[in-house]
Amino acid sequence: MDIQHQSEDRKGAFYIEINGENAAKMTYSKAGTGLIIIDHTEVSDQLRGTGLGEKLVLEAVDFARKNNFKIIALCPFAKSVFDKTEEIKDVLK
Repeated sequence: MDIQHQSEDRKGAFYIEINGENAAKMTYSKAGTGLIIIDHTEVSDQLRGTGLGEKLVLEAVDFARKNNFKIIALCPFAKSVFDKTEEIKDVLK
């Protein structure tokens, strides 16, 4: 299962497709240089609780580290992942 990334101007998303269907998606907005705001995470009803949402957040963390970005987690789910995962807090703004 590959996590895909799309980015246009000031918006972007990380998403997972399974059998051609959108299984999970996390969207973000770029705020100036060096800052992204995670604003929404959703996982299909059938796949909730399988860890797909957390995988998307961790992919955003990797993206932020590689590109020298900081993250603001407005999405309640993403915020909960940051709250319980100490080793990813280095990218939080």
